[in-house]
Amino acid sequence: MRVLTVFLSAVLLATTVATPSAAGSAAESTKPPPGTAKVVYQRASFAAGAPEGVSTGGGLAFASPVGTTSYTDALGTKTWEYARWTGQERQIGFAATELVASWTADTPAGSWLQVEMRGRHTAGLTKWYVMGRWAYGEADIQRTSLAGQSDADGTVSVDTFVAAAGKAITAYQLRVTLHRTPGSTVTPRVRTLGAMASAVPERKTVPVSPGGRAWGTELNVPRRSQNVHQGHYPEWDGGGEAWCSPTSTTMVLGYWDKWPSAQDTSWVDPSDPDPEVDYAARYTYDHAYEGAGNWPFNTAYAGRYGLDGFVTRLRSLTELERLIAAGIPVVTSQSFKASELPGAGYSTNGHLMVVIGFTATGDVIANDPASPSNDAVRRVYPRANFENVWLRSSSSGGIAYVIRPPGHALPATTPGLPANW
Repeated sequence: MRVLTVFLSAVLLATTVATPSAAGSAAESTKPPPGTAKVVYQRASFAAGAPEGVSTGGGLAFASPVGTTSYTDALGTKTWEYARWTGQERQIGFAATELVASWTADTPAGSWLQVEMRGRHTAGLTKWYVMGRWAYGEADIQRTSLAGQSDADGTVSVDTFVAAAGKAITAYQLRVTLHRTPGSTVTPRVRTLGAMASAVPERKTVPVSPGGRAWGTELNVPRRSQNVHQGHYPEWDGGGEAWCSPTSTTMVLGYWDKWPSAQDTSWVDPSDPDPEVDYAARYTYDHAYEGAGNWPFNTAYAGRYGLDGFVTRLRSLTELERLIAAGIPVVTSQSFKASELPGAGYSTNGHLMVVIGFTATGDVIANDPASPSNDAVRRVYPRANFENVWLRSSSSGGIAYVIRPPGHALPATTPGLPANW
């Protein structure tokens, strides 16, 4: 569960795609209706930034320390040497009210990283805000977001920078600091880094979008229920509704044939039906948020298996169909009352599931982890209802995780609009 605050080649289960109607094809190429969210996703160009002790070929890698620092958390106070990279200022193209940074990285034992951002608005630059402190393991630091960063320019709500009223940002910078044990040769490395900037308009309802590109396509994504884990491992938030994000991420990793081995999960209770879900909850857990629903921590976890993952916003199901047609399942975040999403049978303040395809008539096929068993995970939700509860401003405004192998090409983004993947 995530309480919202304002994301190998594909094997097709069904390979016949319905022919889009002429009206649907024409509508897809036009501008979205007024009130659609403004969003852009930009990948960092490491060569264009300012390196301090890092090499920038093939990602950011720790090359030589530029200083030392101490860091204290529940594991104690430790001294670290560090290297740093500061990105160039990036223009957004509109006034953005939110920004989410996401990354994939390698942090071997004895290392960790911190991601920061600062924005520019009409009055100047903000301070640097911490967007996450990340490590794969648990022995060096506690993986965490950072609470208490509010000021006159904005705040960081778990994983999202939210601009203060009248302080929407038109540009931003990212900064990454790599830490390692002093005197060691450990080499933390950032493989990918990017940011999604957006402005979601206030709207209670969202019109249904045209489609056809992926109607009749269903991806063969493994089914996993979060509810069969109710009460498991309270130190990582206890399963059940709290584990929708790692369960959804796990399903996508399984689709790409990338999830933990039996040896990795040997610590899980043998009676557990799906130990890979417990494993994901443990290694996405945010110790400040006290949950496994941190969006960038989930896509960073996918990077543990060599996958490229990032958080963005999509503007419509029409856009999501582009990804499904390219063989890429999408994790979406939404909130709703049971009456607003026929077939769900529950209400939620924030929940993630995996869109795996569309019926021949355009309804959404989802692997919804809020199901009593793995067999019950596959659901079909009416297109208009799903789109409304996902995109409206009282929900996530279209948040999505996009996770795929680096060699599996992303489709073209929507013509005439800022690229959001």
